[in-house]
Amino acid sequence: MRRYPVAILLVVLTVTLVVVNGFAFWGDTLAQWADDAMQLSAGIAAVVSGVLLARRTRGHQRWWRLLIAFGMTGWSLGQCVWSWYQLVDGRGLPSPSLADVGYLSFPVFALAALFTLARARIRPDRARRLPAQWTAHFGVAVVLDGLVVTGSLFILTWTAALGQVVRATGPDALTWAVAIAYPLSDLVIVVVALLLVVFDRVDRPYRANLLLLAVGIVALACSDSVFAYLVSIGAESMKPWSDGGFVLGPLFIAYALLVTPNQRRRDEAGQPVGVDWWQLALPYVPVTAVALLITVQVVAGAGPDVVEVSVGVLVIFLVLARQLLSLLDNRVLLRRVYEGQQQLTHQAYHDPLTGLANRALFADRLDRAVEEAHRPLVLIFVDLDDFKEVNDRFGHAGGDVLLHAVAQRLLSCVRAGDTVARLGGDEFAILLEGELDAPQAVADRIQGALRRPFAVNGTLVPVRASMGLVVPDPDEPAITADVLLGRADTSMYAGKRLGKDTTVVYRPSEDAPPDFPAALRRADGGIPEGFGLVFQPIVRLPGGAPQAVEALARWTARDGTAVSPETFVRAAEGAGLGAELDALVLDLACREITTAGVDLTVHVNVCASRLGAAALEQSVGAALDRYGLPAERLVVEITETVPVPDLAAGAAAIRRLQDLGVRVALDDFGAGYSSLTVLHALPVDLVKLDRALMTGDRPDRDAALCRSLVGLCADLGVDVVAEGIETRAQAELVTGAGCPAAQGYLFGRPAPLTTLRLSTLSAG
Repeated sequence: MRRYPVAILLVVLTVTLVVVNGFAFWGDTLAQWADDAMQLSAGIAAVVSGVLLARRTRGHQRWWRLLIAFGMTGWSLGQCVWSWYQLVDGRGLPSPSLADVGYLSFPVFALAALFTLARARIRPDRARRLPAQWTAHFGVAVVLDGLVVTGSLFILTWTAALGQVVRATGPDALTWAVAIAYPLSDLVIVVVALLLVVFDRVDRPYRANLLLLAVGIVALACSDSVFAYLVSIGAESMKPWSDGGFVLGPLFIAYALLVTPNQRRRDEAGQPVGVDWWQLALPYVPVTAVALLITVQVVAGAGPDVVEVSVGVLVIFLVLARQLLSLLDNRVLLRRVYEGQQQLTHQAYHDPLTGLANRALFADRLDRAVEEAHRPLVLIFVDLDDFKEVNDRFGHAGGDVLLHAVAQRLLSCVRAGDTVARLGGDEFAILLEGELDAPQAVADRIQGALRRPFAVNGTLVPVRASMGLVVPDPDEPAITADVLLGRADTSMYAGKRLGKDTTVVYRPSEDAPPDFPAALRRADGGIPEGFGLVFQPIVRLPGGAPQAVEALARWTARDGTAVSPETFVRAAEGAGLGAELDALVLDLACREITTAGVDLTVHVNVCASRLGAAALEQSVGAALDRYGLPAERLVVEITETVPVPDLAAGAAAIRRLQDLGVRVALDDFGAGYSSLTVLHALPVDLVKLDRALMTGDRPDRDAALCRSLVGLCADLGVDVVAEGIETRAQAELVTGAGCPAAQGYLFGRPAPLTTLRLSTLSAG
């Protein structure tokens, strides 16, 4: 940090010396000696700085410094010759001369150094460090941009002043070439340096090097332009003030060679750089100016001269070449974008460890295979036996090696068009489509491949797998991918129960448990065969006067088996049909209550996992509108067979239901996932106390607990219903505790609505 104030002080001191020396208080001769000494000292300082720093760096950082050192060496030698001519020989402004060889060598090395600096990078991983604007033809593009701008600016300079001066003085060819070489070479390196700065082509940590180098080059170019002008008009001398760029330019170049990136800038190297429209248009601004200039000349009748035409044609070809490069770069960029999209798509649908299809891709292909009912398919579910022992023995890295090897074995057992997927952990699935071998033969082939030992960390590890195999019946209606996966999973676990390392083929049988999900699908939105509702009264305490009913689902299979609600509800939830079942019960309950023509409140159960789902609220609103049931006569009971997934979202959903006029109850409070936290978080209208709170072996504790809960709910403004009341002792207990309502076999068993004593029921 200390070097910056010192550098600034040295620049200020140098400027002061140049200005003071320009007044030549001690005579022109001594001022000329001081001026040449300062120029030579600055040049040698740049050479020494470049050599010293090149020894401490490597790669591109070394080479651009060496190139500048070489260029400044040539420039310093030219300065030595120039000083001899001026101070010893007394030649004034000799040109052309040997000094010009040294001076003009600097632009050549400086141009190479700029491109080398532009390619310098902090990290070796090129894919991670490229700026946003880096392209495949970066170097050539910058050269062409520089030449386009240089040619355009040269035409403008030639037309404005330089051409008139050269034509007026009429120098010989060599003098003319030298005079032109200075502004032309300076134009090239100045334009390239500015393009690198403006387009942010240099890695962030090295921008300080580039900026200082650009300042030094511009300073040299300014004095070169003055020198070229003086030579063109035949001047005899060049004042020290005009030589200021020859002193400050090498000084700034020396600073550029000395600056090294710090760690903070290192961290910024990977930041992307944006592209502005003016950056893209910048090379063509001077081209546009040249076109306007030539148009004005043609209209005025003073057409462009030979130099303007020659350089103009060259600029046109350079622009065409630049556009060709842009097309090539765009093609490269489009290919990179396409490859990136392909890679992202592959990552989204493939397992990163094994490269197999993941669950999402497998589900999509299985869905499409099921939809194409005319094509036969086989689904195989594979689960490695005792895989945990492999992880315990070899660690998770060893387990990953085994999973990858298993994936390759599975791929070798199927055809190219079949799908092998890793569903997670040590579970795999295989989908075979089209013309198939005997399914059992395919399973045996897989089983045999997996039984060959696998090499894990130099140790042979035997692997066994349990497999479930499903061949769907094409005549079975409403078959879905979820059903097939469930059957394959069930068959696989049946194999594990048989002793593992087995294949179990799914075969439906007459004595298999009734399949409620299949019946629900066959109904296709209607009422499944054997499905109906029963209603149980909810009564006031004391007295037992009915005030409402709860709708309860019942299902009888085709064979006459009465399946318990717990069984078929769980089956529907497992098949992903829970929402359909809830909507069906809600619709039937509203219809039957309305058809009965009684002023009656009805309670309908809804699973807590669907609280907040838009489909639930839509079903409630649709049922109320369809049957004209007043909203205050519907109570939605939240059954906590699973916990409420998000209490905040659940509370918001309850408020939306209440906005419809519907009341919401918390069912089975005191059992399952219910807690005071849930009661506090959810703004329910009613709480139904679970029967377990009233069936303990210590009635005094039951009464105390019931009394506390009733009092708590009363303070919260929440109604209470005691469930599961089967004896008069339980009824007296909850009545004594202050509970205002109850439900249970004591007051009535569930029955069809038509068989209840409707005349005794009233709204509550």
